[in-house]
Amino acid sequence: MAKKKVEEVKVINKESESDRLRKLDVATIEKNILELKQELFNLRFQAAVGKLENTAQINKNKKQIARMKTILTERANALK
Repeated sequence: MAKKKVEEVKVINKESESDRLRKLDVATIEKNILELKQELFNLRFQAAVGKLENTAQINKNKKQIARMKTILTERANALK
């Protein structure tokens, strides 16, 4: 009989973006929101001028801002 090779399966637990953001304090999240809003403004300006190459970055920034605002809202509701 041939010996069966038993491989160990390692579970890789990737931390989601939301989990990473939940570890940050409120001031840091608000600062990040302001930075992303400024970057979003710049991206929209580049898109209007026709200089933007990565158009997907606009949606990524908008979703990231929404994630951060959601976390802030969750924290505010938890205090009620």
